[in-house]
Amino acid sequence: MPKTTKSGQVIPDELPSTLQRSEDKAQHTYAQTHDSALQTYDGDERAANQVAFAALKHTHEKVGDHWEPKEEYGPSDAQATGNRDTDRETAGGVDANASKQHLYALATRLEISGRSRMTKAELVDALQKANDRASAKALRDAEHEESSGS
Repeated sequence: MPKTTKSGQVIPDELPSTLQRSEDKAQHTYAQTHDSALQTYDGDERAANQVAFAALKHTHEKVGDHWEPKEEYGPSDAQATGNRDTDRETAGGVDANASKQHLYALATRLEISGRSRMTKAELVDALQKANDRASAKALRDAEHEESSGS
């Protein structure tokens, strides 16, 4: 399913929920890349999503339940470094290549306990888990809003 209109406008309802809560540039990066990959890979939705998220991870990082611009352009983890056929571990949008100081600052924003004693790898893992929890909570809240008619 295309994520943009014929004129190139993003269709917000077609985006993953974390992108619906993100700024326009993140939405545009994902949607344009997705639609281009969809054509390249003959309608393979799974491949298009993988390629689009890999492109997004070069410019943005997941923070809580949304995507924010990264300080530096580049792949965020080993999976984003490869191509569509790469099968490496992903950090789920956390910029695992960022400095420990940056990761610690994000852990502080997300109020992750025990962060001062964590290694860089532990910070990445804790951030990924915190992001997953925040995304799941945002989905539950949205579903609750819909079901209550708000």
